[in-house]
Amino acid sequence: MKKSVLYLLALFFVLNSCNNRDDLQNENLTIENVQNDPLTGKQINAEINSTIKNTGSFNWKNASDHLLWSAIFRGNRMVSIGFGSSKDDFDRSLSPDNKNIEAEVLGLIKQYEGVEQTRFLTSSDQYLNQIDVIIEKQETITALRKMKTIRYVEPGDYHYFEIENSLNANAKSSGSSSGCGFESTALNAADYTTTAPNARVPWAFTKHNIPNAWSYSTGAGVTIGLIDTGVSPEQTLLGSNFNTGASSGRTINKFGSYVNGSTTDGPADQCGHGTKMASVMAAPKNNAGLPVGVAYNANLITYRAASNVVLETASEQNGVKTAFTDLANNTSVKIISMSMGHIFSVGKIEDGVKYAYSKGKLIFCAGGTSTSFTNFVGVIFPASMSETQAVTGVKEGTSNQKCDVCHSGSQIDFTFQMERANGNTVPVLSYYNNQADYVGGSSVATAATAGIAALVWSKNPSWTREQVLNKMRQSATYYPTVNSSYGYGNINVLQAVQ
Repeated sequence: MKKSVLYLLALFFVLNSCNNRDDLQNENLTIENVQNDPLTGKQINAEINSTIKNTGSFNWKNASDHLLWSAIFRGNRMVSIGFGSSKDDFDRSLSPDNKNIEAEVLGLIKQYEGVEQTRFLTSSDQYLNQIDVIIEKQETITALRKMKTIRYVEPGDYHYFEIENSLNANAKSSGSSSGCGFESTALNAADYTTTAPNARVPWAFTKHNIPNAWSYSTGAGVTIGLIDTGVSPEQTLLGSNFNTGASSGRTINKFGSYVNGSTTDGPADQCGHGTKMASVMAAPKNNAGLPVGVAYNANLITYRAASNVVLETASEQNGVKTAFTDLANNTSVKIISMSMGHIFSVGKIEDGVKYAYSKGKLIFCAGGTSTSFTNFVGVIFPASMSETQAVTGVKEGTSNQKCDVCHSGSQIDFTFQMERANGNTVPVLSYYNNQADYVGGSSVATAATAGIAALVWSKNPSWTREQVLNKMRQSATYYPTVNSSYGYGNINVLQAVQ
């Protein structure tokens, strides 16, 4: 089903701990049938919203069996299950008993659902201790949650934003672009300077001392992985002309992990958001008279993992999980950037992030961008995870005044100036060839900060992830004392590469 949701770069929260539940006593254990009528989408969302407003976050592990089953019922009966011998047992390669545990889980589902495995198992992840299944009965959910080897049981396809959008008058009146757009815009001359051979340097780069940093590093030798909506096939500067001008000897590779129907629909951006993120990271420095990227000599690997920036469908969540595990297993990738998210944690994406982190990747995620009915949330998921670096956008000349639609909070690690006093944002390449546009929010702040990390790592190729991060922190506004809502603040990139 095509979703219509409000523009936001997504939003929101995660608690990573798991509840230990009583183990099943034996195969013949029966659980009282409490199959009440499922709650409506309005009732489910009301409980989610109330929990977020009262506690700051929502996680399905804390929901009642009936609320969870209702969301599963309203989400095409699809269920995502994480299993393992402990809450941190997510990596199959490090989990010697994973096959036996998975078999026990599938056996229980077969027992309670009364159907063969081929009727309910839809996928089993090759890298993670995670499966997707179809479940009809609430008692099956109850039984699963009692198993000690279950890390999480979650709705696999519950469309929170689609339901909220249909219920909320503000959402309807404010539009529902979900971060997408194919516009091209004539850039205001005050929003850039020009550098040789004839590239436009966005005003925000100058604020962070990026042009001066290029004398020390341009990102050469570092590969960034971008998880987003893909890259436009019509923008040759992110294709056949990626190596032009002062940008040379590098590669851009594009993949698709978003399944539309029965197969992936390829790497091509059909939203516009991913193209802009790729541009601010690594657009070439040439004579085309268009905006350059932060790390204009870095390699880029892009994934079309979702249709837009709100990760609520099963296809999008699986696409993002796959992108994280693929990039994790690519030894050339040092940095991963994702400017998408959700209002609550998604177990399979959590697993993917943890898997990539365990492989030494430096991960940047957007702190959140929203308007209207979602502005009550704080730092979004997965930026809220400890394994990621959360970034948000701030206004020009500040490090503690968030942009008009940006999120802030204690989980933010860095900020990036991306909103001028007149409201203009950051110039980037547009979806169309030889055209430019503007992009804002925590999206562009995140992509730009990932580019900054590439400059630091390129200057110091033997460094570890922690050494790169420490240098970025030491070069930022608030070091060594972290600001309660804006982390380390803005990075002086010249200082970071010296």
